[in-house]
Amino acid sequence: MADKDGMKLAKDYGIDIKPPKQTFHVKGMDHVDWGMKNRLSKIFNPKTGRTLMLAFDHGYIMGSTAGLERLDLSIPPLMEDADCLMATRGALRSCIMPDHNKAIALRCSAGSSVLKDDMSHEVIGVHIDDAIRMNATCLAIQSFIGASGECESINNIVKAVDVGNRYGIPVLGVVAVGKEMERTPKYFLLATRMLAEFGASIVKTYYCDDFEKITAACPVPIVIAGGKKVSEKKALEITYRAIQQGAAGVDMGRNVFQAENPKAMIKAVRSVVHEGFSVEKAFKLYEDLKRQI
Repeated sequence: MADKDGMKLAKDYGIDIKPPKQTFHVKGMDHVDWGMKNRLSKIFNPKTGRTLMLAFDHGYIMGSTAGLERLDLSIPPLMEDADCLMATRGALRSCIMPDHNKAIALRCSAGSSVLKDDMSHEVIGVHIDDAIRMNATCLAIQSFIGASGECESINNIVKAVDVGNRYGIPVLGVVAVGKEMERTPKYFLLATRMLAEFGASIVKTYYCDDFEKITAACPVPIVIAGGKKVSEKKALEITYRAIQQGAAGVDMGRNVFQAENPKAMIKAVRSVVHEGFSVEKAFKLYEDLKRQI
């Protein structure tokens, strides 16, 4: 049994040391099966090794969120510039035409609404049979490390990893941050590493200080959550810093669909993720596109 009081503080993250060269473009996935690699290649662009995910699964706990009142109107214009759509099966089936060719991060965990103080007691809400019928590219499962529902959410993760491995479908482990959880590098180092060790192929978390340590210590790709709405320039700054410090992409929702011009914003974010634009160059692109679109 681990003795947390006797543990030495981790400090050598080898930030300046490149990881061993691998043949596949997704971090830590050299040894997975063909089908798994094929799905990961739909999420992560093989040319850049990065992804721009568009999250619009907010309604599963928040109801009709600002900017998502009409999914059938707000999301289709943005899909062209996203690599992957993160959504619930209900939203996809009812509001998104199935003729697109985007990767699908299917929200497969389900739980309490925002009316509850403790939202950490989630369950697996989508059976693998339906995930396959939905042609899911990955299974998105939320975790609540440090909350009262921690063990339940870990159980959800490992069960999803087991069934995902059976069918060659990767799991996206989502680090939730509730009211009682820290938002510190120490917390994110713990939570992201745990999800990777449980077998998640991708980990979604929040950007924080010392983020290069988070990405260095996690053996699979980290995608940052967009989080609450901030100014367009601030969102681009967070994207840029995260990519520079080792993130393999972003999963943005509110900072895209609640932007003054969502279509211009997703194009600007894409320029940072896939084209290496600086913050100033990307923000200028946003301002220019805002006047044209």
